[in-house]
Amino acid sequence: MNDSDLPEYPITHEVVLKDHTKVISALALDPSGARIVSGSHDYDCKLWDFGGMDHRCQAFKTWEPAGSYHIRDLKWSNDGQQFLCISGNLQPKLYDRDGEEISTFIKGDPYIRDMKHTSGHVSEVTACCWHPKDPKLFITSSADSTVRIWDTENKRKQKSVIVVKSKDRGARTKIMTCTYSPDGNTIGAACMDGAIHLWQTNTNFVRPNLSVEGAHAKETETGSIVFSIDGKTILTRGGDNTIKLWDIRAFKKPVATRADLPTLYPNTNAVFSPDDKYIITGAGAVVKGSSGRLMFLKKDGLGVEKELEVDSTPVKVLWHPKINQIVTGMANGQICVLYSPTTSQNGAKLLLNKGPPRKVTVEDMSDALAAPAIITPHALPMYRDLDPGRGTKRKRDKDRSDPKKSRRPDLPVNGPGKGGRVGASATQHVVQNLVRDTTRDEDPREALLKYADIAEKDSVWTSAWKINQPKPVFAEVPPEEDEEEK
Repeated sequence: MNDSDLPEYPITHEVVLKDHTKVISALALDPSGARIVSGSHDYDCKLWDFGGMDHRCQAFKTWEPAGSYHIRDLKWSNDGQQFLCISGNLQPKLYDRDGEEISTFIKGDPYIRDMKHTSGHVSEVTACCWHPKDPKLFITSSADSTVRIWDTENKRKQKSVIVVKSKDRGARTKIMTCTYSPDGNTIGAACMDGAIHLWQTNTNFVRPNLSVEGAHAKETETGSIVFSIDGKTILTRGGDNTIKLWDIRAFKKPVATRADLPTLYPNTNAVFSPDDKYIITGAGAVVKGSSGRLMFLKKDGLGVEKELEVDSTPVKVLWHPKINQIVTGMANGQICVLYSPTTSQNGAKLLLNKGPPRKVTVEDMSDALAAPAIITPHALPMYRDLDPGRGTKRKRDKDRSDPKKSRRPDLPVNGPGKGGRVGASATQHVVQNLVRDTTRDEDPREALLKYADIAEKDSVWTSAWKINQPKPVFAEVPPEEDEEEK
């Protein structure tokens, strides 16, 4: 088959985003194709915006969601306003479009043996998936052998729990990945023991509706499980170097298998093309020093349609249907965006018009000096009204009555006070009047002897005091006796 007979793949041009230092383990595009969120083994999450990037192609935000845990999965919500972040710890995290944390969901009690009675995962979370119809629901899979259904408005407890029982000894298995069907009626999960399970969402999740034991080799980590657009075909990318197609109407055996796809990283995934006719996945470099391969396979039979050599091993692959661009996360920490100038829209094409800034020449400087700028005085900020929304006269009158804005000097001190200004509030002024010092307004001798008359009239309390008092040596002579003596 000649290249002219091949379908139009958006792989003729590329833009490379270089900011991570280790393997890209998680990658997601928002529904509009305007932003990328990426996670890596360097513990960082990064947000990229095609419309805001210049020729340097740098992320506009970088943060560590969970310290020294590498990022395992990232998924945008269907409305593109928030995304989920799954790291190697026990708690899923929800972020808004700009990377600000909205909520961290609870972790379970590790001492409870029955997984249905815990309020969260008790072992590392491996993957997540949003409900295709309900924007508030999502599921997470974990190494504690459960798939949990969450509501974004309740971070304290999950909505439902699906406990997976393994055929192996111990009855538990690590669930590697999970997914929803396009109609949201089926939940799928791939386990460490090689089994694939499907549950109907209108059941009680006691046992799976469909299961395949040994779908992939035991003790291998299945990277992804994806439904086709029609919801009848399932694509799995196994850690046993295979990719398999399954039909849920005949779920015992795979419809097609391809086994020459080396898997070097457990997060390696596979996805359907937007037209649902092809499958794209990454294959690792078999020999050290050789390049990786981006494989385009036919959906019917998994035959190789096209093979593209890349600089490093592709780990995460996405084919966005709206902008028709392929975004690949590489093992060397780079994100490669493939596009076509004719069939692709926006996305990486927005960077074509953003070349490096032109250097300032001598002619530019001479022209600027030859034509000095004319400044209108009232156009300067110091003369401009700071609040144009309100009437200027009304605002000026209100500011004039405000002591702070008008910078009115302090008024002179009036009324009672001591040691400076009286308190500013009315309460302080009343209190100061109540405790006012009046010792200067009366005679000190009167203040000491003002209770003498009371003591003479009311002898109930002073009788004992009078008996014990000494007689005065010099008694005061009444006026009548003084006249008789004379």
